[in-house]
Amino acid sequence: MSMINKELGGWPVLQGSAWNESTFDFDRLMLKLSQYDNYIFYTVNGDVDEKNSSIRSIHIRPFQLVLDILNHYSKGKEAYQYFFENFTLALTNDSSTIDDDLIALLEFEMELFKYIVSLDKLDLDETVRTTVDNLSNTISFDSSNYIRRLYLLANISVTDADSVIVTAPKLLHGISSIINQQSPRTIQNYMIWKFMMNQARHMPKQFRKMLQQYTHVTVGTSTEESRTITCANYVNKMMNLPISKLYIEEDFHKDTRKETTEMINNIRNTFITMVNQSTWMDSTSKIIAIKKARAIKAKLGYPDYLESDNMTKLDKDYAEYNFNLSYMPNILSTMQLHSKAIFPVAILQTPVFDKDAPKYLNYGGIGFIMGHEIAHGFSDEGKEYDMNGNKVSWWTKATVNAFNIRKKCIIEQYNNYTLTQINRSVDGEKTLDENFADDAALKQAFFAYQQWAKTHKNVDKKLPGLTKYSTEQMFFLSFGHTWCTKMTDQAAYSYLVQDIHSPAQFRINGPTSNFVEFDRVFGCKAGQGNSRVKKCNVW
Repeated sequence: MSMINKELGGWPVLQGSAWNESTFDFDRLMLKLSQYDNYIFYTVNGDVDEKNSSIRSIHIRPFQLVLDILNHYSKGKEAYQYFFENFTLALTNDSSTIDDDLIALLEFEMELFKYIVSLDKLDLDETVRTTVDNLSNTISFDSSNYIRRLYLLANISVTDADSVIVTAPKLLHGISSIINQQSPRTIQNYMIWKFMMNQARHMPKQFRKMLQQYTHVTVGTSTEESRTITCANYVNKMMNLPISKLYIEEDFHKDTRKETTEMINNIRNTFITMVNQSTWMDSTSKIIAIKKARAIKAKLGYPDYLESDNMTKLDKDYAEYNFNLSYMPNILSTMQLHSKAIFPVAILQTPVFDKDAPKYLNYGGIGFIMGHEIAHGFSDEGKEYDMNGNKVSWWTKATVNAFNIRKKCIIEQYNNYTLTQINRSVDGEKTLDENFADDAALKQAFFAYQQWAKTHKNVDKKLPGLTKYSTEQMFFLSFGHTWCTKMTDQAAYSYLVQDIHSPAQFRINGPTSNFVEFDRVFGCKAGQGNSRVKKCNVW
């Protein structure tokens, strides 16, 4: 708690009436929390400029702000209150203001929640371009000073004229207005509480138990994650490059990169064929689409220098990491350093890929994932960006109109899916881009596998115990296996409300129900079982 008091201005709920609200500094608190990789209301980072991909601009994006979507369950809100009360009581002998502080915090969060859910998708997807000195007119937050101080930490000077791209300005403007209606005490309590919630898994056992009790109600987890798994996941997240190097040396076969590079080239070529064969795209749009597909650069596995015995690059990347025998200072130290850009770890392992597995399994697994990512460049959102990543609408009006007819079909298809586990429907509008990518990906992966099989006759062998299935049937079984999922009711509800992907079962049933090759392979007739009579086809 010493760090909370010295660096973050204290936690009012623990200090009772002794907390001095004149010390409250919103920008300073946002700055300090962001240094610990904690973002409360919005994030600020440097990213590719959507109008000119050769430069980077400052981007502001709203952070997840819903109180607890599971408060629709009567126990959800009670569990949240119980968590707060017990957490704070364990840290203070002065409980005089806990009840009042909790009421104020809940009222504030509920105002945020009601405002957020009142906005439509267009409000949340909107982006505007402004400058640092004009930010307060765009989002109400007076963020220019915060941005300058944030970038100075990296020895970068920001000028008034520097470009800023803001996502969901209406949302941020509304949040700012709600914040301005609150007392400094409530905002300080809220921001520190969110920070402490994020640290609970690193704290002593009594606090981890409180967190587990809360997640049991809201997510359905029955036991606390083992300390070994928690620590391993944290080290992997914060030091993923050194961990990747260890994995490469111990368990990653170099042929994997070669094989998966060949796969993604095959899948891309298949997609180009699908574009050429499409009946709804005019020739102008097709030419640009093919150029864009050919321009895609696949980065698979890991940066090349991790294969080298020379540790200079790694040593330089992690030179600022200093550790001692005190657990919590180590956690806070790595949080401060983690805000720097790092490479993601690839998923080139089972169950989606195995270098020794038959190709029908790999194409049904990682092949589908590759196709999914390619398809995103040509979806409802992808059509707004050219081959260089610049925001340019490159489809002709005729192509857009033809696509919109197909888009409507997919939206209606997924709107009619109900997750019977919790008796709630899928939102076909919200999940559109992902459903589109899934539909295209299955076809890309299947046709790419067919092309591979034509030039590698009798290479793929059947698996013991599964000999009754053809290789093409095994492709679809591999695809389905990739999305095998089991969720608690609470987790299913959270996923359905929050995630832009459809639940796993519909990521299987949706694309296969539209695919005539699936019908052929399994001998299905239209209207029989999962096969749709009215198929929603884009590609």
